[in-house]
Amino acid sequence: MSADPVPSTDEERLAQLGYQQELHRRLSGFSNFAVSFSIISILAGAITSYGIAMTAGGPLAITLGWLFVGVMVTFVALAMAEVCSAYPTAGALYWWAAALAKRNKAAWAWFVGWFNFLGEVAVTAAIDFGAAITTSAFLSLAFDMTVTAPRTFLIFLVIIVAHGLLNTFGVNLVRLLSDVSAWWHLVGVAVIVGVLAVVPDQHKPISEVFFEVQNATGFTFAGAGAYAVLVGLLMAQYTYTGYDASAHVAEETHDAARAAPRGIVMSVVVSVIAGFVLLVAITWSIQDYETQRTTALGLPPAQIFIDAVGHDLGTFLLFICMVAQWFCGMASVTANSRMAYAFARDGALPGSRWWKQVNPRTGTPTNSIWLCVTMSTILVLPSLWNTTAYAAATSIAVIGLYIAYVGPVLLRRLSPDFRPGPWNLGRWSAPVGWIAIVWVVLICVLFVLPTTSPITAKTFNYTIVAVAVVVGAAGIWWFASARKWFTGPKQNLIDKAAHGEQTMPTPPE
Repeated sequence: MSADPVPSTDEERLAQLGYQQELHRRLSGFSNFAVSFSIISILAGAITSYGIAMTAGGPLAITLGWLFVGVMVTFVALAMAEVCSAYPTAGALYWWAAALAKRNKAAWAWFVGWFNFLGEVAVTAAIDFGAAITTSAFLSLAFDMTVTAPRTFLIFLVIIVAHGLLNTFGVNLVRLLSDVSAWWHLVGVAVIVGVLAVVPDQHKPISEVFFEVQNATGFTFAGAGAYAVLVGLLMAQYTYTGYDASAHVAEETHDAARAAPRGIVMSVVVSVIAGFVLLVAITWSIQDYETQRTTALGLPPAQIFIDAVGHDLGTFLLFICMVAQWFCGMASVTANSRMAYAFARDGALPGSRWWKQVNPRTGTPTNSIWLCVTMSTILVLPSLWNTTAYAAATSIAVIGLYIAYVGPVLLRRLSPDFRPGPWNLGRWSAPVGWIAIVWVVLICVLFVLPTTSPITAKTFNYTIVAVAVVVGAAGIWWFASARKWFTGPKQNLIDKAAHGEQTMPTPPE
């Protein structure tokens, strides 16, 4: 599976990797970027998880923490992008692991794939549940609806089913909505920042915006403030997830060996810059920290908007965020379903023969779309009784995805005969890769730690349980059965040829 010289067409390169073109290749480079940028969604992750950092760390974790995490994530994105350029296939992370491993290729593909699947499901769950929280706050402000856990969960169900339906209709609709989403995010941030800079009668001192530390976690041990800041970095780290989407839609992207890696990196870089400006503006506009942190709306930025610029204008700013989050969740279902489709194509999911099917009319993996919708819904169920369910879902997304992100990066560093694609880091490859690996190890430890005290059934961080269940199940299945039959990615050109089927690459669309 080594990367030979890049052929003249995307279909030829995909055939070289062992696959016939089945998905419709209709995404431009901008659309590829837009999918990842929409999933990162600074108007989703940074807004819905803002309260996590308000409680743990305060303004320091929100503003400078965002920049610090953004720099570290950029290293991860650069290292991933280099591998993506060599192997532009929908399988992405687990496929890369199989291609790069010197020994136990199938095992590497199996476990990286399951971490990726866990992370994709969790990030979809967290995004759409966050969108439900924001929608609940908007409905409360606009129509005086009382915010309750069951109502928020019902709104979540409406949102995620809508996203399943939109994805079912075909990649053309996804492309259009993703392109609109990218511009909605950029213009929306500009509008929010402009309003928050001009309208409020007073602003928080700039020194406090960058350096104030808050600790409402309940922990009081020596160094609890520093611990709170570290835990609060989850806000930024969670927001910077999902940019592997550019790789998962590579088989639907023109000039994928260049456009997909560019999409990965640029989605992160643009998010770092725009997100920093947005978070500074919101934090600068805080009028009453504790009242806004504990607002009955369940979403601190919503209360900040209202208190800073008035009810009507604040509700409008929240509307901008709400629409952005709907776009974000739609793109997340897209990436999630493509990963599940590719994993099922290689026989690694229970019921793979169902999940690998492609609708011949729409060119989308319809069954995989609804598998992902169902799994994400199950993960959000604890929100009906666990007050830290959203924080746990974000932690699961971070850990699952970043282990999958860095696995191929580690293997690439240990593979002296890796052949870079047309987009590569040159002599900077090694330092960038090792920094990425060390950072992921640190966050995997950090985000399974307790987030609040006292630790009860309502506040328990069940991240470690969810991760352990998936790892345990995947491990047991591997040693009991899968190691005997799972051989890693299956090239469908080989399978089709064996059955006498047409194997010529589909012409570009």
